[in-house]
Amino acid sequence: MIKSIGLLTRKDGLSHEDFVKHWLEIHAPLARAVPGVRRYVQSHILAERTRPDIPTTNVEIDGIAELWYDNREAMERANATPEAQRLFADGALFIGQIKSYIVKEQVIIPVPPE
Repeated sequence: MIKSIGLLTRKDGLSHEDFVKHWLEIHAPLARAVPGVRRYVQSHILAERTRPDIPTTNVEIDGIAELWYDNREAMERANATPEAQRLFADGALFIGQIKSYIVKEQVIIPVPPE
């Protein structure tokens, strides 16, 4: 399993609240329609947490998006679909900047079973 993690910043002139509203109500259903996406998580920034012993970076973001895939080939196939192209086109409407990473998770403490 791999995932793409994107650090998102809203477009200039768009409030954080309007950014989140578009992301949840319009963008999320488009992501749900992309074949091959195993999981999609939006993390909405509520506040910044700082530590007195480590300086902060100058990164200002409005949210973090995670898209999970079986493997890199599945991600590439998913990104080539018309559904993904619609997702990307919609992102250009409300995302001002993005920095994305492809990562492999190393779980240290798993989610306990329910």
